[in-house]
Amino acid sequence: MPLQILGLNHNTASVEIREQVVFSGDDIARALTDTTALDGVDEVVLLSTCNRTEFYVIANDDGPARLREWLRGDRNLDPSFDETMFTLKDDAAIRHIFRVACGLDSMVLGESQILGQLKEAFRYAESAGTMGRQLGRLMQHTFAVAKKIRTDTEIGSSPVSVASAAVSLANHFYASFKNHTALLIGAGATIELLAKHLANRDIGRLFIANRNIERAQELANRFGGFALPLSEIEGTLPEADMLFSSTASHDPVVTVEHMRAAIKARKRKPIFAVDIAVPRDIETGVGDLEDVYLYTIDDLERVIQEGQGSREVAAVEANALLDDEIRRYQNMERSKQVVPVIAALREQGGSIREQVNAKALKRLASGASATDAIEYATASLLKKLLHNPCVTLRRAGESSDEDLIDAARELFGIDTDKQG
Repeated sequence: MPLQILGLNHNTASVEIREQVVFSGDDIARALTDTTALDGVDEVVLLSTCNRTEFYVIANDDGPARLREWLRGDRNLDPSFDETMFTLKDDAAIRHIFRVACGLDSMVLGESQILGQLKEAFRYAESAGTMGRQLGRLMQHTFAVAKKIRTDTEIGSSPVSVASAAVSLANHFYASFKNHTALLIGAGATIELLAKHLANRDIGRLFIANRNIERAQELANRFGGFALPLSEIEGTLPEADMLFSSTASHDPVVTVEHMRAAIKARKRKPIFAVDIAVPRDIETGVGDLEDVYLYTIDDLERVIQEGQGSREVAAVEANALLDDEIRRYQNMERSKQVVPVIAALREQGGSIREQVNAKALKRLASGASATDAIEYATASLLKKLLHNPCVTLRRAGESSDEDLIDAARELFGIDTDKQG
């Protein structure tokens, strides 16, 4: 069965659509088990991030359609959802997964976080037992390709991140951060980067809210901020000139009512907010409130594009290297198809050798000379090894099977012109 991909990402679907199909935690294991049980689907790896949800599968031609039907039913999706999905097969699928691992398909060109997320998806599938030999080999080769591309090109230089883009956008609103307060919700890698960028720009006050207060306290201590539990967000919002949120919550963390109360308390002093999460942390209606300037992760794309021009040349070089790596992987996979044939051929030849050797030893034991035994062994071995090929070639000649005859010449390295 071939490699196939069914998915959607920031190139095909908006954040409003992507957030409907995010899988996390125990939901990933359930999805892996359910999809592998579909008729025509043998192996599955699921990569689900804020920018993409993609199923990498070993499946027959009907597999992606069944997978799409399952996804639509599992998430109660409207039929129009299909328009945002894409399917890839064979070479195109290999190229896509290589590009994803190298950060060439990311909103932030060349970003490294996606490789870690892909490795995590690999481990999930491995633990769930939904990844067999074919996907296992592909994933291991993919990780090697990503390492090579990052080593041999400048794709990872001049880093531009979602966090730096969010802070850069905030800089359009506030020329200086010294007299302003920022509230960060969450405590993951993105929030950590945000805290670092804000601290480097001398933010006046920094609050970090998280469900795990210990993690929030750790970050707050590192960047000179204050930690608070999520339950205290409502009371802290009126203090925030800037709001950045990136959690794994499936429900809004900041509601319209929270923000309306904050604006009232601030006496209509505006709030700049960036919701980096998928699903979104800040309720959609917040963007409709006066004096609130709300941006989503999709809105950051323009800022990111402006800041990563230096990586474009490296991306061209990286894509050229991928052509070589795709050919190399394909050759490796094709060569594996013949491994069982080679093994069987060697086993057959070994069996014939043992039979001939045993008879030659008997001739020696019965008094035959060593020369006689060698002559017998080599003649008998040659006859037995060439019997089937010669019979098959005679039939090919009788049926004018030129392809098989040419293949025999190629296989045995025979040049009939020289022999004539």
